[in-house]
Amino acid sequence: MAIPTESNEPVTQHPMNPSSSGSGPDAEDGLGSAYPEPPPTKAPDLIKAEKGDLDAIHQVPATDDLECADTTTKEAALNHPAGLDDVLTRTIHVVDDPTLPSITIRSVFLGVGFSVFGGVLSGIYYFKPQTVTLTPVLLAILSYIVGEAMATIIPRKGRVGRLLNPHPFNKKEHLAVTIMANAASTSALGIEIISAERLYYGKRIGGAISIFLLLSSQFIGYGIAGLMRRTLIFPKKMVWPSNIPVNAMFETLHGGNSNPRKSLRVFMFVFAGIFLWEIVPQWICPILTGVSIFCLANQHSTTFTYLFGGTNGNEGLGLFSLCFDWQQISAGTSPLYFPLSSLISQGLGICGCIIVFSAVFYSNTWNAKNYPFLGQVILSDTSTPGNATQWNQTAAINSDGHINHAAVAELGLPVFPASNVLNLILTNLTIAAALTHVFLWMPKETLRALSFLDPRRLRHINRFPQAVRTSFQQANKHDEYQDDYDPHYVLSLAYKACPDWWYGVVLLLSVVVGLVLIYESDSSLPWWGFFIAIAMGYVLIITLGILQASTGVRFTIQSVVQMVGGYIHPGRPVANMWFSLYGYNALGQGVLLSQDLKLAQYGHLAPRVAFAAQVLGTIIGAIFNYIMANSIIDNQREILLSIEGTNIWSGNQVQQFNAQAVTFGGLSHQLFSIGGQYQWVTLIMLPGFLAPVPLWLAHKKWPQLHLDRINTAVVAFYLCYLNVGVNSSIMMFFLLGFASQWWVRRRYPELFVDYNYLISAALDAGTSVIVFILSFAVFGAAGDSVNFPKYWGNNLDGNYDRCQYAN
Repeated sequence: MAIPTESNEPVTQHPMNPSSSGSGPDAEDGLGSAYPEPPPTKAPDLIKAEKGDLDAIHQVPATDDLECADTTTKEAALNHPAGLDDVLTRTIHVVDDPTLPSITIRSVFLGVGFSVFGGVLSGIYYFKPQTVTLTPVLLAILSYIVGEAMATIIPRKGRVGRLLNPHPFNKKEHLAVTIMANAASTSALGIEIISAERLYYGKRIGGAISIFLLLSSQFIGYGIAGLMRRTLIFPKKMVWPSNIPVNAMFETLHGGNSNPRKSLRVFMFVFAGIFLWEIVPQWICPILTGVSIFCLANQHSTTFTYLFGGTNGNEGLGLFSLCFDWQQISAGTSPLYFPLSSLISQGLGICGCIIVFSAVFYSNTWNAKNYPFLGQVILSDTSTPGNATQWNQTAAINSDGHINHAAVAELGLPVFPASNVLNLILTNLTIAAALTHVFLWMPKETLRALSFLDPRRLRHINRFPQAVRTSFQQANKHDEYQDDYDPHYVLSLAYKACPDWWYGVVLLLSVVVGLVLIYESDSSLPWWGFFIAIAMGYVLIITLGILQASTGVRFTIQSVVQMVGGYIHPGRPVANMWFSLYGYNALGQGVLLSQDLKLAQYGHLAPRVAFAAQVLGTIIGAIFNYIMANSIIDNQREILLSIEGTNIWSGNQVQQFNAQAVTFGGLSHQLFSIGGQYQWVTLIMLPGFLAPVPLWLAHKKWPQLHLDRINTAVVAFYLCYLNVGVNSSIMMFFLLGFASQWWVRRRYPELFVDYNYLISAALDAGTSVIVFILSFAVFGAAGDSVNFPKYWGNNLDGNYDRCQYAN
C-alpha cells in the first residue's frame, strides 16, 4: 500500500510495519487506540490496499478475476472457513478517496434532521401494538433521496450556494448521516423504567434525571465498546455480516462498483419489485405470509395449529410453511448475508427447537397443557386448559417497590407457559456456552478486549497528555495483532485516530452520572449492585459481541440479566429494573454502536467523524425519546395500562418489562432456586459451560470434519428461537440462505460477489420503505387501521393461514 508523504513520494512499506514512518505530531493515538501511521498531509485522490498488502493481512488468494482462477483458488477464495473473508475485499472494495468531505453543512443538517426523525418515531413505536423498526437501510434510503434532492435543487453559484451545496452528495456524507440517525433511532431502553415507574408505581422521574438516565445507560455501553475496538472492530474475523449489504448499497448508490450502472439498475429493479410486491402479503393477501398445506388440509386441529401454523403471533412453530413475505423472512436479519457456518448452527438449533417444544408441551411438563402453547405473559396457577388467567402483579407489589409476600402467599406463585420456561433455560444455556466457546475458539480476541489496560499504556500517567502520547506511540510501534486486522482498517490509518481516552472519558462520565442517579431517583439499587451490573455488561459485550460480529446472530438475553439481578437484590422489582438498565442496556447499546463503527470502517469514514456522529445522534435520540414517551403516557395512560390496548396504542412492552422485574426481581429465589418449580433455569448453567468442549476436542482430533463450523452457543440460542412471534417464515429463511451461501456461492462465485449482498440490501430497502408507508396509511400508526376486505386470502376472523384458532 502506498501512502504519500508531504513530498508525495510513496511509502512502500506496509502501513503497520514498524519501519514505516509513523512517529510525528499528527500521529495521535491517545491511549494507544491507533497505530503509528501519520495521516497524509496532502491526501491523494485515491488510496487503496494493493495485492501484496491484502495477501499479508487477508491470507487468501488475491485474484482479480475469479473466472480465470482455477477450482482450488475459487474454493479458497469463496469457501474460506471464516465464511466471509474474501467477500470483504470483493463486495466492499478496499479503495478510498480521503479527499471526500464528510462534514458539511448539508450532512450536519441531514444528520440532525434524521436523528430527530428517528428519535421521535422510535419513541412513538415503543407504545405501538405493531413493531416497526427504523433500520439502517431505511434511514440510508430516505437520507439518500433527500441528500440527492438538496444537491440537485440548491444552486451552487454564489457564496451561499457554495456553502450549502459545494459538491454532489457523496458517500461519506451519506454514511455520516446514516450513522448519526441510526444511533438516534434505537429506542433507549431507559424509556422502560421511566414508563414503568409512572404507570405502575405512580412515580414521575424528573426531566433532568430522566435525560441523564437515558444518556448514561447508553454511553456506558458505548464507552465499553469503544475500548474494545481491537477486539470487535479491527480484526478481519469480526465481520459483522449485517453491514455487508448496507455497504454494498452505499457503493452502488455512489458509483463505487466496477460496473456502477449495471449494479444500480439491478438494485433499482429489485427495490421497485419488492416495493410493489410487499403490498400483497402485507395487506391484500396475508395468507401469503405463510401457506401451510397441512393447515389447509385440516383446519380443525389444534395440534396442526401448534406444529404447522405460524402466520399470527404466538400461533405455532411454522413447520413446513411457505412464506412469500420478505418482511417476515428477513425481519431485519436477511438470510442472504449469514455465513454458511452460522446457517448450519442456526438450522440445527431450529430443528431441536421444534422437537423440544413439542415434547415438553405434549408430555405436560410444568402443567404445560393448562397454558398457551406459546406465550410471554405471567399466569396464575389456577389456570385451566383453554382458560388461562393472568397473575395479579399489581396486588403483589407495595408502594415502595418491594414484593408483598403476604399477597403473594394468597395469590400463589406466578407460572409461565412451557415455551417461556424453555426460553429462560435455553437462554442461560446460551450464555454459559458462549463464554466457553469464545474462550476455546477465540482466546486471542478475548484477551485483546483487555489490551487497553496494557501497562505500557499506563506509564507516565502523571504527565498526561504529551508524555503519555509519546510513550504510547513507542509502545505501539509493533502490534502483536497486526496480522489479524481487517484490510479496511488499513485505509483508516490515513486519518487521525480516535484515541482510547475519548471513549474512556465517555465511560467514566457515564458511570459517575449513573452512580448519582441511582440515589437521586430512589432506585433502591445500591452502589455495589450498580457496579456488578456494569461488570456484567462488560463481560457480555466481550462474549456476545464477538459472537454477533462473527456469526451475524443477535442475542437477546434481557430476562437472564433480570434474573441475576433478582438473586443479588431479592424482593426489589424497581432495583431489578435499574440493574437491567445498566447491565443489559450496556450490552445492547455497546453491540449496536460497535456494529455502526464497523459500518464506518467498511465505508472508510474518518474515525473521529464516526465518534462525533454517534455521540450527537445518541444525545438527540434520547432527548426526543423522552419527550415522546412522556407525552404519550400523559395522554394514553389508561390504554397503556389495559391488557388489550387498542389498534393504535399498546403498553405491552412496558407490561412485559415490569412483569419480568416482578417475577425475576422479586421472586427469583422462590421460582428458580434448587427445589423451585423452574430450578433448571439456573441448573442448566453447569452443563452449559461444558457444552462446547466435546466439539472443540473433536475438531482438534479430526479437523477434516470441519466441526469448527458448528457454534454451540448459536445452536443453543436457536433451540428457543420460536418461542415468540410469527414463525411461518423460518423454512423459507433457511431455503434462501442455503441457496445463496452454498449453491450460488459455489456454482456462480462472480455472480455471488457482485449481486448477493446488493440484492439483499435492495430487498430490505424496498420492504422497509413500503412497510413504513403502510404503517401510516393502513396499519394504524397515525390513526385508525384500514383492513382490506375479507375474502379467502384475508381471514380477518382467525389465523391468516386458516389454521384453527387456539386460545
